[in-house]
Formats: sequence, structure tokens, C-alpha cells
Amino acid sequence: MNEILVEPRTRPSVREAPIRTVTRRRAVAGLLALLVLAVIVYAVVRPAATPTGRARNGAGQPIPVLVAAAQQQDVPIYLDGLGTVVAYNTVTVRPMIDGPLTEVDFREGQDVRVGDVLARIDPRPYQATLDQAVAKKAQDEASLANAKLDLARYVKLAATAYTSAQTADTQRATVAQDEAQVKQDQASIDSARTQLSYTTIVAPINGRTGIRQVDVGNIVHTTDSNGLVVIATLQPISVIFTLPQQDLPQVTAAMQAAKPEVLAMPQGDPQGDAQDATARVLDTGRLEVVDNQVDPATGTIKLKATFPNPKLALWPGGFIDVRLHVRTERNAITVPPVAIQRGPAGDYVYVLDAGDTVSRRTVTVGHEDLQASIVTDGLKPSEQVVVDGASRLTDKAHVTVGDQNATPGTAPTAEQHRRTPESATRQGRHRPGAS
Repeated sequence: MNEILVEPRTRPSVREAPIRTVTRRRAVAGLLALLVLAVIVYAVVRPAATPTGRARNGAGQPIPVLVAAAQQQDVPIYLDGLGTVVAYNTVTVRPMIDGPLTEVDFREGQDVRVGDVLARIDPRPYQATLDQAVAKKAQDEASLANAKLDLARYVKLAATAYTSAQTADTQRATVAQDEAQVKQDQASIDSARTQLSYTTIVAPINGRTGIRQVDVGNIVHTTDSNGLVVIATLQPISVIFTLPQQDLPQVTAAMQAAKPEVLAMPQGDPQGDAQDATARVLDTGRLEVVDNQVDPATGTIKLKATFPNPKLALWPGGFIDVRLHVRTERNAITVPPVAIQRGPAGDYVYVLDAGDTVSRRTVTVGHEDLQASIVTDGLKPSEQVVVDGASRLTDKAHVTVGDQNATPGTAPTAEQHRRTPESATRQGRHRPGAS
């Protein structure tokens, strides 16, 4: 009988069973992690690529905007600077002679005219000097008269040979000397009279007096540095201001046509609405002088304007904002400054098209300030441009136009533009290369 041998089953060892269990668990955990990662990636990528995602981001829905129409109008161009008010004329009144001050005939802050008496110095010493000069002249005139009589006698005697010709010539020289002495006496009288006139101090110009520097009873001298009082002409008054040297061609072109208009504005006055624009203009004057050289240290040119100053709104030493009108752009196309967008390729606007869509339009801006931007190329009058909500737009985007009454920044009239202040370092600059 054959024996059947059965090989016993190999059973895993006690150590191998836990190792295989851990390996399976790690594999399952890895698969679960990959699945979670795939779900996250799908959730992030799918909304941007599907219509549902685009709708959630707002790209497929109309974007609310405000629009304004491009206007065609005359726009005055101004250059802005900071100015200092100076008196049209300034005189420090000083005594021309020494002596005690006996009278002060003006009030501090009084308006005076040329020739008005301001003060008096004791005139007695100078009157005595004048009297002496007058008496000396009278004495010399008597001597001259006697010398002329003697000369007439000597001439007759010399003609009949009763005296020598030399005697007559000598007497003729004596007469000439006496005549010269009389002329010298007259000069002394004129000098003494002038010195006497200096005892009465009068106003040399029209203007307003300042604070009195010397009181009655003090002895004044011609070497006094402070003088008696300072007189300043306030009507008219001047303003000195500076502009960058790059603006010089525009200024000289304006000066060749006529003396350009200059507006005086309160310094740092914030922009207001059109209703109070008149109140913000202190005075309107004319440019009188452009300095004959550029300051090499600052690269600026100095200018001087004159204002009538009827209400005394300008005061010497004060600072004001100055607006110089250099030209007027005729029939310029203007849009509110907020409509102009900046990009790597240049300036552009969003124009409202038919079907409530917008198109991106490249434009050329010639001049801009707080009120209006002048578009020299790329836009036609009456075209509607987006003035609010442009940051969310793309080319051909669908929009919904808001209330037109809420449209901000419509282009101002020429009168509003003329009366609105801006800082020279911030606004009102003509762009280089623009017409």
C-alpha cells in the first residue's frame, strides 16, 4: 500500500501579519489623500472655467457704471504757482538833517498822498543859517555896485589919458570878482533854504503809513536805520511768483500777444463748487514783468504781476496761489478727469456703445487739471465715457448705466475754470508733447 504524503500548510509567522496590515492602511490613506487633493483642485479650477463660476465672479453680469458726455468748448489754460505779495512802492521815511523832532502829523495806518506833512524838526538853526546867507549876499551886492561905478570912472579917465589903462583893467577884474562872490552867496542861500525845507518831512509817495518808529521830542539823525515810518503803496499792489523754466515758452508767447491775466487765490484754498467760485478770487491783475534770467539753483523763472487791489484783499508779505492765463484752447473736447484711465500702453477711456456694452479706447490727453481733461485724439464730442466703475470693466463688457443726475465731474464752463484754484505742483500742467 502506497503512502500518501501530505505537505503541511505554511502558516504566516506571528511577526509578518501586523506588517502587512500597516502597509495596507498606508496605501488606503495615500489613496484617500490623493482623492481629497483632486477634489480641491477640481473645486478651484472648475468655477473659473464654467459659466457658473463666471457668474459667481460677476464677469457674466452687467456692471453698474456712471457715464458723462464728452463736451466741446473753449477751455482756458492756466499755469499755477505760489506767490508773495509785495507793495507796489515802499519807502522808509528818514530825516535829511539832524535835530529834535517837534511834531508828528500823521496817524499810524493812515493813507497819505505825496506832499502830506508827516513830521517837523526844529527849524530855528537852519533859519538862522539862511538869514546869514541872505545878509552876506546883500553885503556883496553893495560892494559889486560900488566896484561897477569905479570901473565906469576909470574907463573915462583912461580914454582921456588921465589914468593908465592898467588901473581900468584892475578895476574891471575887481568887478568880476564881486560878481562871482554874489553868485556864491546865492548858492549859499539856496543850500540854506534846502536845509530849512528838510525840517518839514513830507510823504514822498502815495500809500499807507506803518507803525511810527520815533516819538516827538527825540533827536533824529540822518544815520538812523529805522527812520520815522515806512510808507507802502497798496493800491495798486504787486505779486512776485515763480514758475518752472519749462513753462517759459508758454509765458513768453502769452506776453507777446498781450499782458496775460493773472488770478490771485487764497493759499491752499480747497476746491469748492461753482456757486462760491467768485468769493475765492481775491483779485484779478496783469502780468507785468518776466525776469531776465532763470534761477540756476531752483530751475525757476521769477515773474511779477500787478493787481488793483480795490478791497485791500492782498497785503504785503502774504502768500497766495497765483494762476496765470497763458492761452485758451478753442473747441476742445473735454471729459471729467476721472474718466481717464492709465495703462502700460498709455491713456484710455471706456466708451459706451450700443447694446449697453463698452469699448476700450486709447486717447491722447493734451492738458488736465481738477476740472477737465482735454482729449486731443481718440474721442468725438457727445460720446459717452465711463466716469465711475471703470476699474471693473474689460473690453466689450456689458454694463448698466446709473442715474445721469449722479454723474460726477462734468466739464466746467470757462468762467468756473477761470475761478477755480489748484496747486502749481499738483494740477494745471500742460503735458509735454501735446498740442
